Amino acid sequence: ELREAVEWPIKHKEAFEYVDIEAPKGILLHGPPGTGKTMIAKALATMTDSNFISIKGPELLSKWVGESEKGVREIFRKARQAAPCIIFLDEVDALVPRRGSGGSSSHVTENVVSQILTEIDGLEELHNVLIIGATNRLDIVDEALLRPGRFDRIIEVPNPDSKGREQIFRIHSKKKPLGSDVNITKIIELTNGFSGAEMAAIVNRSAILALKRHVNTKSGNVKDIKITQQDILDSIDKVKPRKKDAPLIQSIK
Repeated sequence: ELREAVEWPIKHKEAFEYVDIEAPKGILLHGPPGTGKTMIAKALATMTDSNFISIKGPELLSKWVGESEKGVREIFRKARQAAPCIIFLDEVDALVPRRGSGGSSSHVTENVVSQILTEIDGLEELHNVLIIGATNRLDIVDEALLRPGRFDRIIEVPNPDSKGREQIFRIHSKKKPLGSDVNITKIIELTNGFSGAEMAAIVNRSAILALKRHVNTKSGNVKDIKITQQDILDSIDKVKPRKKDAPLIQSIK
């Protein structure tokens, strides 16, 4: 679905024009923190040889009247000039929460929502410019952005399933000195509900524990450093998943 929405309009532009299909203007990725939404957006830019403009929602908000809207206009101007280009709006829920929800910054955020909608719906076409938003809270994103012709595709990026966690663990531990007692099957069983970022943190923390043991024992040979199963179990205990009861959902292919 991601390739269809992002890669096809750029690499198969003539075919899109022939069948008279409009390319999606926006994609919204939603899911728990640490599931790789930013990584996916960057990978899509690389895959399509597109320029990449990344903006965190809160960074764009300004207390000065008109500055936030000006910032939005400038981002879209740069993207049009740099096309093909992907605009990545991280923490989009902070940038465009539901209007009328109140709060001290509601006036500013409502103006930002209006300006973003103006850019998406405006007279100046977004040729080869795609907007990818990311949020941990789909429920508070302004509904106006979720209508057809704006964020056309809403895609869940869940915590990885057992296969995904194993792949992530192996990738991050590939160059690390794992001991012979490390039981990856057991590790995967104990990490149900962990995000990709948390799996990476487990590996890094385990390596630090192994290094600490090496330093404390004053062993002269660095080749003696080994990450043990206990190092990993201790790290699992310290790196708590954000949702222990997270459902087992198949990873995005």
